[in-house]
Amino acid sequence: MLASCCLWGAGNAMKALAHVKQMEGGGYTEHLLDKHLLKVGDGAKQFAAIVGSGKWAELAGRWHDLGKYSREFQGYIRTASGYDRQQAHVEALPGRVDHSTAGAIHAVNTLGLPGRVLAYLIAGHHAGLPDWEKLEEGTGGSLRERLERKDLLENALAADISDALLHADTPSLQIPGGRGGFALWVRILFSCLVDADFLDTEAFMDGERMRQRGSYTSLEALRPRLERHLDALTQVAPDTPVNRLRADILRQCRGSAAKDPGFFSLTVPTGGGKTLSGMAFAMDHALIHGKRRIIHVIPYTSIIEQTANIFRKIFDEAVIEHHSSLDPDQETARSRLAVENWDAPVIVTTSVQFFESLFAARTSRCRKLHNLVDSVVVLDEVQLLPPAFLQPILDTLNLLVEHYGVTVVLSTATQPVLETRRDSFGRNQLRGLDHVHEIIADPDVLYSALERVRVHLPDDLNAGTDWQTIANEVTGHDSVLVIVNTRRQARELHALLPPGTIHLSALMCGEHRSDVIAGIKQKLNNGEPMRVVSTQLVEAGVDLDFPVVYRALAGLDSIAQAAGRCNREGRLASGEVVVFVPPEPAPPGMMRRAAAKTVSVLAGNGDDPLARSNFSTFFRLFYDDTDLDEKKISHLLTPGDNLDVQFRTAAKRFRIIDDIGQAVLVRYHGKEDDRNIDKWLNTLRAEGPSRWLMRKLQRYSVNVSDWHFQQLVEDSQIIEEIHPGIWAQMAGTTIYDPVLGLALETDAPSASDLVV
Repeated sequence: MLASCCLWGAGNAMKALAHVKQMEGGGYTEHLLDKHLLKVGDGAKQFAAIVGSGKWAELAGRWHDLGKYSREFQGYIRTASGYDRQQAHVEALPGRVDHSTAGAIHAVNTLGLPGRVLAYLIAGHHAGLPDWEKLEEGTGGSLRERLERKDLLENALAADISDALLHADTPSLQIPGGRGGFALWVRILFSCLVDADFLDTEAFMDGERMRQRGSYTSLEALRPRLERHLDALTQVAPDTPVNRLRADILRQCRGSAAKDPGFFSLTVPTGGGKTLSGMAFAMDHALIHGKRRIIHVIPYTSIIEQTANIFRKIFDEAVIEHHSSLDPDQETARSRLAVENWDAPVIVTTSVQFFESLFAARTSRCRKLHNLVDSVVVLDEVQLLPPAFLQPILDTLNLLVEHYGVTVVLSTATQPVLETRRDSFGRNQLRGLDHVHEIIADPDVLYSALERVRVHLPDDLNAGTDWQTIANEVTGHDSVLVIVNTRRQARELHALLPPGTIHLSALMCGEHRSDVIAGIKQKLNNGEPMRVVSTQLVEAGVDLDFPVVYRALAGLDSIAQAAGRCNREGRLASGEVVVFVPPEPAPPGMMRRAAAKTVSVLAGNGDDPLARSNFSTFFRLFYDDTDLDEKKISHLLTPGDNLDVQFRTAAKRFRIIDDIGQAVLVRYHGKEDDRNIDKWLNTLRAEGPSRWLMRKLQRYSVNVSDWHFQQLVEDSQIIEEIHPGIWAQMAGTTIYDPVLGLALETDAPSASDLVV
């Protein structure tokens, strides 16, 4: 153990403090700095041992708070009062002492150039991984500049600190994946440090919450629950051709689970039971090969609820549902404790949360990354990987599989073309995934067997039809689903359809959407007629079965997904899918390009629009027309000889939805006497974020564009900031409509509209 230190010589017997906590009866309890550094070092070492980098993480843990030995920090934490004293260790708050730079300088002084690895980690453990050089505004101070602040280390070293803490030999600099893998390796080390730091802080600040961690049921104990669920479904499922095919898909998934870890594709038409079959593969594969957890990645926040609910019914408390809407923007002691570290055995998350975390700089986003090691990752609807970031995403997936023990399952009805492609000169057009094993023995035979619809195309794929004409045509069907491209279009068409028509879009919070979808399913099961207008949020992971589906012209993959909501159970001889051209083109950008490529493909092969060969053509055309590293992420994250990497700039540019906007918590009451949301908002206002509370509130969040958010803020009677960075609908307002969701009176361009 580290010997007790006397601060700044002169015989002062006070021990340096890392944190203090105010007691209920008054006074403070103290967390000693030497014990904190040792505990964080040990925890980080344990986390990083799985990737052979334990020594690097241990040194980061022991040096991360060296700056707290300074007279300035110890003076502040001992003399501040109330809230400020308890929050003294939160460096990002105004007026706090910089205690992260000193350890970064010490790492470079002690280890030379390799010490920069630790300097990134230590300097960033509060504010996030820094850039080496400041290239853009809004990315904070550069690491190079911070390393020049020699006075910060001198101030810390004025204390009497043990040589055993300060001195170290240089660990071996063996980077998984070489130069191209440096940035990911540093992020994983960073996650080991910040998770160990958060956990030791949590153990001191909230011991009861800490004791609740690590109590999840193991995967081995979860498998019998999955077995029972699958057996129960088999027993009640009617003996139909569709159900027999689903049973065969499940059999093939389980039969492939023993294959060596790596990349797998699960190519199954919509309605083939991919969700549960994919989970069965993941569970069996994880247990056979010693994987630690299963991570199911879903493309949209708006549809995460159904999959998470399916898994919760099976696995109960072992499932964490995590997306990014309510990660607190401003760090406090409680917000640090609220952030998820993905220590549960089953994670359900979104593509935004998953991939932006892999390229993140923020501590809250990076914290979970070491828990990706030795996991099974199921990428649901993989065709929706963001094209503008496809190259850095594929590079990172290759690193995870080759060096970090991850198995990746590419699950979809419409597999994109992701193998390496070269031009006529042998240059890479795409560094792809080249050793993908298909789980299904013969997808073409399966697709023929599951053909359940006829697709009707307009005579002219370039001529739009007005909404009133479409509404008149839709009204002629008693039971019909209409899928449009944006939230605004959903509202416009809904207004033209008969009373009782159901509306679905991401302007409705998750709890509201779940209630509406449950009602739709109940009516379908009862054979009741109904009309539904929705954005594309129903196209992935939402099991609906309509006799007729209308789909606005979009990417060919979206049309196929829409067809999967038609005659899903095969009860009819054939369902009817009608593709129409809306009165305005698809929104500019990815959606418009995808629609244009659909027109190109179908102009030459419209007799069978959903033929599998069409999808290969569609994706090649689409990717050839797209810069697959539009923001130059790969360049920013490839180090030079001096280990210079632009972590924060890359994170800033890696935004899957550029205008993701702001989450607003809405007061949706599913039933008249349901006041849960009001109670939880009051708790947030009084106590701040906690993990259980943020999970509850996720269900009541709606993302709005930055433009709309500013309009709401300017009307001070509509929303309020009830915690730093967290906004909510004020009590008594009527801005949330029980049918349409959040009522935004004026339309403005919104990238989030382009998605759901």
